[in-house]
Amino acid sequence: MWPWEHAAVGYLTYSVAVHLLRRRSPTGPEAIAVVSASVLPDAIDKPLAWEFGVFPSGYGLAHSVFFAGPLAAVVVGVAAAAGRSRVGVAFATGYLLHLAGDVMSHLLRDGTLPVSRVLWPVATTESAYPDGFVGTLREYAGDALSDVLSGPPSPYVLVVVGTVAGCVLLWVYDGMPGVSGPARYLRERLEKR
Repeated sequence: MWPWEHAAVGYLTYSVAVHLLRRRSPTGPEAIAVVSASVLPDAIDKPLAWEFGVFPSGYGLAHSVFFAGPLAAVVVGVAAAAGRSRVGVAFATGYLLHLAGDVMSHLLRDGTLPVSRVLWPVATTESAYPDGFVGTLREYAGDALSDVLSGPPSPYVLVVVGTVAGCVLLWVYDGMPGVSGPARYLRERLEKR
């Protein structure tokens, strides 16, 4: 999954849960936590694998349930101790949904469930990245663009477009948390001049 797909799944899931359970929209800190955490595993593992060869694939430590579970628990605990438990839950939601998304997205694409992606170091996947981070990113982006432009959209592309569009609409409905506060602050500072 691409970062915006992970961010959309994380935000959409968290926002819907907050609406159903708390009858409110996510706050700015919650939105920032869920979106940041939803892309964090890739921000850690992809450069370490693609550029530095630390892991045999882009699914290493940060994608492992053996790391993600304890990390989520620690973040929730620390956030609760600081009186910010909802922000901790938002972080845990985004991070754990990233792992689920990397496995479940293949069900739509090719009917497989590559659970080994989230079982490092017990199970590993191997790939070659001779072109480093930028070259690999360019290759994957080219493949994705080819999928989109090669004819009628696949069910996966339709789901991605629908998910991202739904996320953006829900985020706007929620009042654009994470952006509205800083924008309001800057506007007020500029108006005082």
